[in-house]
Amino acid sequence: MRSRWEASADVVVIGSGVAGLTAALEASRLGLRTLVVTKTYAHEGNTRWAQGGVAVVRADEHDEGDTVDRHVDDTLRAGVGLCDADAVAAIIGDGPAAVASLRRYGAAFDVDAASGLLARTREGGHTAYRVVHAGGDATGAEVQRALLTGVRKRALTVLESQVAVQVLRTPEGAAAGVLLLGADGVAGVVRAPAVLLATGGLGQLYQSTTNPDVATADGIALALRAGASVADMEFVQFHPTVLYTGRGSTGRRPLVTEAVRGEGAVLVDASGAAVMAGVHPLGDLAPRDVVSAAIIRRLAEAPGGVDDHVYLDATHLSAAAFRARFPTVYAACTAASIDPSVEPIPVAPAAHFGCGGVATTIDGRTEVTGLYAAGEVARTGLHGANRLASNSLLEGLVVGTRAARAAVSDLATGALADVDQMVEEPLPVLSVARRSTLQRVMSRHVAIGRDACGLAVAEEALDATGTTTLVDTREGVEDAALALAARAVIVAAQERHESRGCHVRHDFTDTDDERWRVSLAVRLDAEGQLVPARTLALDGVA
Repeated sequence: MRSRWEASADVVVIGSGVAGLTAALEASRLGLRTLVVTKTYAHEGNTRWAQGGVAVVRADEHDEGDTVDRHVDDTLRAGVGLCDADAVAAIIGDGPAAVASLRRYGAAFDVDAASGLLARTREGGHTAYRVVHAGGDATGAEVQRALLTGVRKRALTVLESQVAVQVLRTPEGAAAGVLLLGADGVAGVVRAPAVLLATGGLGQLYQSTTNPDVATADGIALALRAGASVADMEFVQFHPTVLYTGRGSTGRRPLVTEAVRGEGAVLVDASGAAVMAGVHPLGDLAPRDVVSAAIIRRLAEAPGGVDDHVYLDATHLSAAAFRARFPTVYAACTAASIDPSVEPIPVAPAAHFGCGGVATTIDGRTEVTGLYAAGEVARTGLHGANRLASNSLLEGLVVGTRAARAAVSDLATGALADVDQMVEEPLPVLSVARRSTLQRVMSRHVAIGRDACGLAVAEEALDATGTTTLVDTREGVEDAALALAARAVIVAAQERHESRGCHVRHDFTDTDDERWRVSLAVRLDAEGQLVPARTLALDGVA
């Protein structure tokens, strides 16, 4: 293929969420010619939907007795033995500096009127009030606004409506650029020795999710086809409290932030009985995998098995107090004709966050020279088998910065490829699956609760509906990415014969530390088939 247009940069960042924009700003600050690519518009993506906040222990503002080490301990506990302890300590230790940097870009966090300090709340799995927030429950939107303001001030080039199709490489396999496809169907190439994936998550694998339509696992597919491994793909976190708006509701569903429970709300079933009573020492603020599983068990125990949601009782808050603290949630409830001050909010679990992703070090490096990843698309070792609430924006800020610095260092030392050696490729022919079928089988067989039979059914359904086609539209790129990511989740879930964190096997109900306290990697073999590759040491890329 001869491209209709071509550009060049020192680093090309794929994605415009918190990790991508943070990386782009840092790379530009350090002198790299930086290009940001986004398949829609720069303000869209997962970041703006994040409600809760940023988990951080600041030296001069924290609960009595709270420390960075305590935050580390809470993260390790939530990750159920699969976190990389060194990665957790490094990323969380960088949190205060990352928040300070974000505030320098103009991010305005909520302030406690009495003390004049940043307001803090508590979320699931945390043993202290350490989650700083903005706009009540609109932290992600404020983070996105501040970073985009920084991008405009630095006059960074942002290519919108360009979907990344393929990482282009040298004959030796090093990254050297990216093949793009515009909304107008015109392809183009950006030559760059550093390609940084910050494409977000994979929520659109499922019928009901908190993720927007753009969360189609693009970066997972780009990395796999470039020769990188992905890891911990079996651990897909379901948020326990997503607004229930009726049986069969699909697509992005409104999130009811965990901070509502942090302010005293309680989960109850249809009879008014507390869902989390006796389940976990932290009660309604137990880690998300525990709460989601408890909800699913309670629904299965309902008479006749007909219930498909529970309730979040926040009626101890007045309408004015709820609206002031949680304006986004209040608006979503109002749109559904629910007054949370007088009636419990109907909620149910929905796909929320991929704890795994492209296997990287804490500096965003993959095993492919010149290819980096940061944010939800990456597996750094921070989350393990279950992400601690509000560690995701933190990870995007910290690892986005670290990945940019790694690219600067690698470029300065001559470790990256000569882009003139890049092998240009045509638009690829890839395997795709019917999206509606894929989402249905993933929701039925590869969500909360799995077994060998169901995983085999899901695999067979993807095979039966899959086709191979030229990928020449954004929808085609997304469908191909979803098909590959779904298979990666299935392969990993089939391989792990235990229940741990977000991965629940009905046929292997116990947690087996002796055999399975390892991180599983998956990659494409020489025939293009997804296979378990190896186990990763819990200290980055093995």
